[in-house]
Amino acid sequence: MRKTAAKLLAIAAIATSVATVAAGTAIADPTVTPAAQDIVGVGSDTTQAVLNQISTDYNAFLTASGNTTSPRLYSWDATGTSPITTKTGATSIARPNGSGAGVNALNANTSTTVDFARSSRAPQTGDLTSDIFVAFAKDAVSWAAKTGGNAPANLTTAQLKGIYECTTTNWQQIDPTLANATIKPFLPQTDSGTRSFFLKTIGGGTAVTPGTCVTSGTQENQGTDPVLNDANALVPYSVAHYIGQVYFGHAVGSDAQGVLSIRNLNSVAPVDTVNKVIDPTFATTAYSRVVYNVVRQAEWTATDAHGTALRAIFGTNGWICKNGASDVKSYGFLPLPSPGACGSTTHI
Repeated sequence: MRKTAAKLLAIAAIATSVATVAAGTAIADPTVTPAAQDIVGVGSDTTQAVLNQISTDYNAFLTASGNTTSPRLYSWDATGTSPITTKTGATSIARPNGSGAGVNALNANTSTTVDFARSSRAPQTGDLTSDIFVAFAKDAVSWAAKTGGNAPANLTTAQLKGIYECTTTNWQQIDPTLANATIKPFLPQTDSGTRSFFLKTIGGGTAVTPGTCVTSGTQENQGTDPVLNDANALVPYSVAHYIGQVYFGHAVGSDAQGVLSIRNLNSVAPVDTVNKVIDPTFATTAYSRVVYNVVRQAEWTATDAHGTALRAIFGTNGWICKNGASDVKSYGFLPLPSPGACGSTTHI
């Protein structure tokens, strides 16, 4: 049916008001079992909260505009009870924790189970050529340490490389005025996109192999893990996730900065604390990154209802790129230019 200009303006106003009201709401796993036709995602911890919010706002927009037939959008958190039944009629799967696990789940299943994977990393060796990475927003990664602990306010790329290769093991190797104490570097679990991005970046483009002094397995972007409550601990941390937790009220339960504070890297502050955004200078460094939603190429290009729904949500002219900026900002990320970068695709 042909819509009048007035009706289109009304729907646009509904979209804006829904996003404004919903921003700041704590959201987790779907509260209902998604329908078989719905668009359902799993994967990255870094983007789970903002995708949950966008899912809520997108579904509210469809309902408010009188659309009862288009597939709804849902996103399952990286952690929680497992296994999960992602949608009606799906076979239960182990809950994917992290970007790598999400992409693997996408490739191991069909759209009857998983439609997209949240990813905080770009395509890498081992991904399928049919994995299409759709650009979503901009993030950055720095490092965090216990507030009031022994870590300095700043570390360089070379110093972080030495710490994670275990050639630098005492704070006094960095600065003789620091505590004479053993450094305790931590990393998220191996499927973490933040982990893989951080190790590659501190290695100057070649991933650092963590030394034996490094402890792996912390849940990323959460300073509530008891092992991080240590004066000598440090861990990579999403800048956007930190901003969302500290400045926009998205620290919920264990998904909080806890005892950690984010630190400078190469003498550049990761956070513009006045404007509560990723610092513009930090956003131009090698530590900035695009985060993605990953789909199957055949489905992305299909002209059927499923392909149409994927593009209507994630594409250059989709809902996220046209209406999702307020949610993206509320969770600390920088919106990508639209039209243009937002919704653009890449693959290995």
